[in-house]
Amino acid sequence: MRLIHVFLKSIREQLRSYWLLILSISIAPVFVLLYWMITGGGSTTYRVLIINHDTPAAASVSAAAIEKIQQLSYANGQPILKVTLTEDQTAAEDKLRDREALALIIFPENFSSTLLSVKAGQKVDPAKLTIVGDLTNPYYPLVSIMAVSAVDEYVKEMTGQFSPVVLNEVPLGASGARTEFEVYVPALLILAVVMLIFQVSMTITREVENGTLRRLQMTRMTAFDLLGGISLTQVLIGIACVLMTFITASLLGFRSQGPLWVAILIGAVTSFSIVGVGLMIACLARTVSEAFIYSNFPLIFLMFFTGAVFPIPPMPIFTIAGRTIGMFDFLPPTHAIIALNKILTLGAGLKDVAYELCMLLILSAVYFGLGVWLFGKVRLKRD
Repeated sequence: MRLIHVFLKSIREQLRSYWLLILSISIAPVFVLLYWMITGGGSTTYRVLIINHDTPAAASVSAAAIEKIQQLSYANGQPILKVTLTEDQTAAEDKLRDREALALIIFPENFSSTLLSVKAGQKVDPAKLTIVGDLTNPYYPLVSIMAVSAVDEYVKEMTGQFSPVVLNEVPLGASGARTEFEVYVPALLILAVVMLIFQVSMTITREVENGTLRRLQMTRMTAFDLLGGISLTQVLIGIACVLMTFITASLLGFRSQGPLWVAILIGAVTSFSIVGVGLMIACLARTVSEAFIYSNFPLIFLMFFTGAVFPIPPMPIFTIAGRTIGMFDFLPPTHAIIALNKILTLGAGLKDVAYELCMLLILSAVYFGLGVWLFGKVRLKRD
């Protein structure tokens, strides 16, 4: 009963601080909108520069190869590469350095004559197709492989000399039809939940700073009553964040391949674990400012070492019942991201993410229990 009183009190306080509540709920939807604008509502088009030194008399062959590059497109028809013809190699390389373009392809003078000779059955030296790019640019390998593959496909079509091995690529689930924007959405949903760490730690620290905890010590209220009531409020805010992010993404063209209610359940359980982390921070912080600063440290781990920002290579520690446990599997968002990718992209249901959901429930209980225990030991003894 006392927990319910704290819960209602916490709800009223959150509604009074409506600007903070609005910012907490809207931050992830704003990121969704920004990513939608960055990707043009679909997937990124990469710029490629081409210099054609081919002999003018037979340049139609190289022109057809360039057209093949321009025809590369995503499943929705959006072009992958934006081709710009140029003649100045120095200026083109400057654009590569400034990352205004990702690759420069140079067709040699003997490109057409070589292919025509091969088509006629003559033996000739191979034409040297040159591709220039910044190997440290993460997008360069993607663009170079696609461009060269398009030229290679055209060469095989023209000369009739096909490779005896044909690649048959089978996309897993609906992964082949997803736009770049849709690929970002699962990680942005986790962002909506992880950002709760600031809200939780600062809210509880404010209770201590305002003397609420000291007054509660004079009653029969336990640490579980206080933290449980506040935590329920934060979990509701977390669910609201996930719902708002889903709605924003859906309005911008995102479509889930699996049941949304399962994804929302994953988000709710994950928010409960983040509340536990916030409780631990509140045990250390003496002021709201300190709580804000301390929250940045676990935020880094929860964002950068769980696959939310970029893929993390597997770092196995041990195996239990056929399941490999990795170094960062003890961070709840690791399982949340895997589960959301399965649901939103591969069309998985509740049974398909049972393992991830169980891990989230276990970790959430551990984190929350540890937070309550630490708060009782540190705060209730200190104040």
